Amino acid sequence: MATATARVAASAHPYTYAICAAAWAVPGAGHLWLGRRQKGLSFLVLLPLMFACGLWLEGRLFPFEVTEPLVGLMALADLGNGIPYFIAQLLSLGAGRPVAVTYEYGNAFIITAGLMNMLVVLDAFDVAQGRK
Repeated sequence: MATATARVAASAHPYTYAICAAAWAVPGAGHLWLGRRQKGLSFLVLLPLMFACGLWLEGRLFPFEVTEPLVGLMALADLGNGIPYFIAQLLSLGAGRPVAVTYEYGNAFIITAGLMNMLVVLDAFDVAQGRK
């Protein structure tokens, strides 16, 4: 057991937390940094495209509200998109239109893109730690 722990510690990347921050900010950047080009490019294209589709389908970027726990959780999932989330906020996108037929689909795309990016960050962390 101690040997496996020492092996993982010895193969850990010195910039693991910077890689994780980059992976969160720009989907796929962590994998690109680690030399996993195919995965990195896939994430770099697909996750922002999924986020953009959610906005196009008139989904909403949820506000952080402590009075409504589920809305707060959806806001955390939205924040998982990284820089695309902040760009959408600056451009006043993501107001959502609840009467639109596609509103719930848009929300699902935006939330799922954020949650998937969080999983991508965890995968980049595992790769940087030498576990994968």
